[in-house]
Amino acid sequence: MFAEIKGLNEECGIFGIWGHTDAAQISYYGLHSLQHRGQEGAGIVVTDGQKLEGAKGLGLITEVFSKGQLNDLNGKAAIGHVRYATAGGGGYENVQPLLFQSHTGGLALAHNGNLVNANRLRKDLEMQGSIFQTTSDTEVLAHLIKRNGSAPLKDCIKASLNMIKGAFAYLVLTEDAMYVALDPNGFRPLALAKLGDAYVVASETCAFDVVGAKYIRDINPGELLIISDEGIESDQFTSTIDHTICSMEYIYFSRPDSNIDNINVHAARKNMGRVLANESPVEADVVIGVPDSSISAAIGYAEESGIPYEIGLIKNRYVGRTFIQPSQELREQGVKMKLSPVRSIVEGKRVVMVDDSIVRGTTSRRIVQMLRDAGASEVHVRIGAPPIKNPCYYGIDTSTREELIAASKTVAEMCEEIGADTLEFISLEGLLGAIGRNHAGPTRGQCTACFTGCYPTVIYDENELVHSHN
Repeated sequence: MFAEIKGLNEECGIFGIWGHTDAAQISYYGLHSLQHRGQEGAGIVVTDGQKLEGAKGLGLITEVFSKGQLNDLNGKAAIGHVRYATAGGGGYENVQPLLFQSHTGGLALAHNGNLVNANRLRKDLEMQGSIFQTTSDTEVLAHLIKRNGSAPLKDCIKASLNMIKGAFAYLVLTEDAMYVALDPNGFRPLALAKLGDAYVVASETCAFDVVGAKYIRDINPGELLIISDEGIESDQFTSTIDHTICSMEYIYFSRPDSNIDNINVHAARKNMGRVLANESPVEADVVIGVPDSSISAAIGYAEESGIPYEIGLIKNRYVGRTFIQPSQELREQGVKMKLSPVRSIVEGKRVVMVDDSIVRGTTSRRIVQMLRDAGASEVHVRIGAPPIKNPCYYGIDTSTREELIAASKTVAEMCEEIGADTLEFISLEGLLGAIGRNHAGPTRGQCTACFTGCYPTVIYDENELVHSHN
């Protein structure tokens, strides 16, 4: 479903490369392939071994670098970022990578995720004299690194990473090295590849395919990679590991052609559709998916059920992003601009509409009504995620429980709310089985907090502890 309309918004995307003469240009193409993870702003910082230089702006990557800015970014290494604002709000100053200069040299940061103790750390740092230039939680790490004294930078970064809590995939660029870090839970995907003699890091493996890089491996939770002209060094900044990758990466966020933990996203979504067909069968004439993230699950549902799959909804790809509209009403209006039913496919038909999730329910209601207006005799909604009943604190834009329709309504009540003939969600067990990761043991689990309310980390609200995972 359209995340920008319904309130389940994409993660950010990060890309880094070390040891290539066209570092900025390759980063541009890599970020373009990660554009689905953030459309608010984009930026690239490069180093030539002597200094750091960057360019950034609001909008899509093609808009930000539309006036030849790439030509001014010359260097052998670069980090880049596409942003969707989850913490700290929008604005040019919050567009990443953040670039800092000091008497010891430059430092650039790119971050995907959300820190659950950022407000507490920020207040502590301000009491110690820090002056923040942004409202982004990303900047907290830069201040912590500088506060950790005159020790070698790697040690300062390791100490700082142990002070922050939550979801984080970080790229840190200096004149002579690139540091890559993933939080101890591994909430967000992050992978390593090679392009000739250059090393490449990206949020999703689809970026490697675009730039021609060869996948090596995923970054491990709690790992700190140091990439420089001397090669690559792997270290651990913590030994307390609990690998709980975000389930929504498989359900919605990642591109279908990406692999996460050696599992193809498209294949996992098809499996979700198959599980849905077995768990929630229904007599119908046609199966359709809500573009784009639900297409794979719809195909799986159709294959397993024997009901023909058809393209029953067309997405208009030339409509501007609507999540930046200032009101929910305007965001909802974007549904009709972005989606059109194919009347000849759905008219007089019993339709199974497969979607990835329901957040507020307003978009589902509008799509169901569009299908009925196009002549569908029945609309049966099947959802490839369990009901989302709890807010996410790790970088997904579901900030309050009150926004979530499943938090206050039963499935029957939600079905009535969206106007469907039937509504069924995949079970949690079915979801985990469809994805197919090894769940035996604490080191290879998944975060299901938005479904279950069981958060893998402590959660802070300002200075107050609101949840403990112990």
